[in-house]
Order: sequence, then structure tokens, then C-alpha cells
Amino acid sequence: MDNQSVLLLDKRTQGLICDYVPSDDILSELVGFFNVFADITRLRILSALAISEMCVTDISVMLNLNQTTVSHQLRLLKDLGAVRYKRQGKIVFYSLKNELINDVLLKGVEFLGY
Repeated sequence: MDNQSVLLLDKRTQGLICDYVPSDDILSELVGFFNVFADITRLRILSALAISEMCVTDISVMLNLNQTTVSHQLRLLKDLGAVRYKRQGKIVFYSLKNELINDVLLKGVEFLGY
């Protein structure tokens, strides 16, 4: 902030801003988190996984997506911390890592008025 600038905010509000605006490290992590929701295919996959855990084939068939696309998006979602997986024999099942992911989806839908 320019030393010659005069703030119109009262000291209490200035203090709240200093206390509650996240650090750049946290903001950077938030950008990564919200990147989870920045792709239509990922949103479709997350929405489906909010209903049931599924394997790549089930996701591909249910959402009418190419299996390579599903695998790629699941890898990104796993790297971003949004999904987990478990192996049963040769089949890998995916699910939401945390139900808060679904809460964010639902809040987005609510915000849009649907």
C-alpha cells in the first residue's frame, strides 16, 4: 500500500481484513481446489461419484465418455485430492475423497438457482 494513501476504512475493518484474508499460500491451494470444478467432464464425474463409487468402465458408459478421457480426468481428480480409489482384483473403484466435494457442487447449483 502506498504510504501516502489515506484509507477510508475504520481500524476494526482494517484489522478484520488483515486477520481473515488468507495468505498467498492458502490462496494458492484454494486455486488448486477450485480447479477441480473448472471442467465440465470433471464436474460430471464428481456428480456421478457423489451417488456411487464406480470403475472407469461404469463412469464411461453412464456418462457416455471415452474411457481414456475418464482415466485422464480421474488421474487429475486424484492428484487434486478430490477422489480416492481402491483396487479389487483387476478393477479399480473410484469415490469422492470427502463428501465436502459434493457440498461444494450442491452449493454451486444452489447459487445458480437450480
